[in-house]
Amino acid sequence: MNAYHFPFVATVLGIILLPAVVRGSAPVGDGATLLPLLTLLLISEFAFLVTAVGAYLGFKQVQTAGLEFKSATATVICGLLSVVFLFLGFKLWPL
Repeated sequence: MNAYHFPFVATVLGIILLPAVVRGSAPVGDGATLLPLLTLLLISEFAFLVTAVGAYLGFKQVQTAGLEFKSATATVICGLLSVVFLFLGFKLWPL
């Protein structure tokens, strides 16, 4: 896999992991979450890093190769997903 394909892979991975974090953070009867908190934080952080790198590599690709619809779409989706995973991770963190 080269840097050209990474934004597409990161987009798909982010779309797959987003429902896992959202559904896994749903509270159950005793105030706990459906998935353990550490697992949710790990998934959220991993997805944030992957999508942020995907957005960065996609942005560099758009700069060098020009504006292509597929690359620009994957870059924007990766950027949005990285922001979503960042806020979900902060929301999950117990203070």
